[in-house]
Amino acid sequence: MKRYLILWIVVLPLLLVMMPAALVSLFSPGVDVVEGGTESPAVKETVSTPGLEVKVYRSEKKVVETLPLEQYIAGVVAAEMPAEFELEALKAQAMAARTYIVRRLMEGKWDDVPEGAHVSDTVQHQVYLDEEQRRNNWQEQYEWKNNRIVQAVQDTAGIVLTYQGQPIDATFFSTSNGFTENSAEYWEQAIPYLKSVPSPWDIDSPVYEETVVRSTAELENSLGVKLTAQTSGGAWYQIKSRTTGNRIGKITIGGKEFTGREVREKLNLNSSSFTMELRGSQVYITTKGYGHGVGMSQWGANGMAKSGKKAEQIVKYFYQGIDLQEISQVMAV
Repeated sequence: MKRYLILWIVVLPLLLVMMPAALVSLFSPGVDVVEGGTESPAVKETVSTPGLEVKVYRSEKKVVETLPLEQYIAGVVAAEMPAEFELEALKAQAMAARTYIVRRLMEGKWDDVPEGAHVSDTVQHQVYLDEEQRRNNWQEQYEWKNNRIVQAVQDTAGIVLTYQGQPIDATFFSTSNGFTENSAEYWEQAIPYLKSVPSPWDIDSPVYEETVVRSTAELENSLGVKLTAQTSGGAWYQIKSRTTGNRIGKITIGGKEFTGREVREKLNLNSSSFTMELRGSQVYITTKGYGHGVGMSQWGANGMAKSGKKAEQIVKYFYQGIDLQEISQVMAV
């Protein structure tokens, strides 16, 4: 009995030391972090995406690079959303980015990219940054930022957003004016899951409101109008209608009618939610929001994450009526 007591006294401290470490190892997320090194964590391919690759046209190098799907998604999330954002927002962005490219791969239309490519690395499709670019951009912050991006991708690996079993058009943008926009009121195409919803969190965005100044001559040239005859009575522009998302629907400027989208694009404005004020020979234009406003607001997603919402709740809020599915359920790999 004494021998067993001595053995127990020796073994018990060892168990107390080893058990916590074992538990941490057992329940830690599946992200490979290389401690004390410079190599970035590996983005593993899940059983849902074996061999699925994306051919990316690198616009600066003018070459096509072939990347594993999840490695590509990490590069897109790194380029499209600040790494400082909440992890659940980054996860939502990863699912949106993955859905975009899976939908494109299923459609199989490559006429807008050079031969051999599936997608470009620019805003034409999704911006993509490789590891070297991320290191150059983030410098001494590279390790923690990259690890954060990788975790978001790893935690959602293989998951896409679907509507009636098909990958959705997972559009996203930076900042709303307080509401997202109905797709039909911006693109003139009604998409059932792209509905206007409130997004009050966007007020925290640094680009929520901006005022730019254009000369009257510049505005006239850009819009093809003359303001002279309209300015004396102060009625040089008139808002004819607003959208569900409280953006400009129809507007007349110098007697000519435009959509809010047309004015935004012709004047290179942040948003189609704007007001204008004529001061002498200059026009002061104040916009609210940044981007087209359709789909997921990135600053809205971050605000929801800060309030405790999970990535699934975020994407289901901005994309109404959708489901989350494994890639294997929606496409043959």
